[in-house]
Amino acid sequence: MKTAQKDIRKLSKEELRQFFVEQGDKAFRGNQVYEWLWQKGAHVFEDMTNLSKETRALLDDHFVINHIKVDQMQRSADGTIKNAVKLHDGLTVESVLIPTASRTTACVSSQVGCSLNCKFCATARLKRMRNLNPDEIVDQVVVIDQQSKLYHNRPLSNIVFMGMGEPLMNYNNVLKAIDKITSPEGLGMSPKRITVSTSGVPKIIKKMADEAVRFNLAVSLHSALDEVRTEIMPFNEQMPLQELKEALQYWYAKTKKRITYEYVVWEGINDRREDIDALLSFCKAVPSKVNIIEYNPIDDGQFQQASPEAINSYVRILESNGITVTVRRSRGKDIDAACGQLANKQ
Repeated sequence: MKTAQKDIRKLSKEELRQFFVEQGDKAFRGNQVYEWLWQKGAHVFEDMTNLSKETRALLDDHFVINHIKVDQMQRSADGTIKNAVKLHDGLTVESVLIPTASRTTACVSSQVGCSLNCKFCATARLKRMRNLNPDEIVDQVVVIDQQSKLYHNRPLSNIVFMGMGEPLMNYNNVLKAIDKITSPEGLGMSPKRITVSTSGVPKIIKKMADEAVRFNLAVSLHSALDEVRTEIMPFNEQMPLQELKEALQYWYAKTKKRITYEYVVWEGINDRREDIDALLSFCKAVPSKVNIIEYNPIDDGQFQQASPEAINSYVRILESNGITVTVRRSRGKDIDAACGQLANKQ
């Protein structure tokens, strides 16, 4: 019988070293275990083959590895893969592998459900059940890297925090996960290949700037008019656009990193000329680019993709004013893996 069911991945390397010293072993044994956990992604102690059987049994007596399990995997006709990921407590989140000709991107979740209440997003309807731990975030990346190698013959190249949840409402754990992902003692990925996408939490954006984070920032904007944004993203009432703009100006002043605005155009909601002019004005406040994202319905019909003419108007007016615009076609729609659809069928 195990004396304690402590999750070993909650221990720092120094704590692991200390554990082995207290057991009368060498401190470097902690380094070996840490490498197995964070570089090699070991699921069970039995996999740690450079440790003696006695050492593995000792670890098994004291600790557990609360590793995620892919409960269901769906593959889209376009190569996108969606994972339903079961956590150690039985809750489920979803993560997505998005392949293109030049890269494979992991779209990872940061919360079970979501802290915010955006009306167009399936995940928001779940409400927040809990934050993900750093290891649960890292595990999603490891799984998608393995799938990228298996199905696309190349390692994962990029990570976006655009899955379930609002990353800045789980800021400390997201930062710890990114530290593990980018550390040479972890997965060794470049922070330049990581984008954290937020609906906009001004005080945390400022905190990130103060802490000189090295990853990229994207903001799900969808309207630069307070009355429209509050209607579709009700939390905007507590965190209005002026506060968001000031936080983004602060971010740029500190980091010199350009912002990406994620923007969906809906029929009858934000497809007027005044919506375009408001976005243009917002973009001029800080160096930025705009991703116009194809909308993916979540069954109730309240939100409908705007006409091609409306989207073309956005592109034409923004580009003529020097703003970089990309129109992103969604991938994985046939398996509900596209933007806004995660948790749609659960």
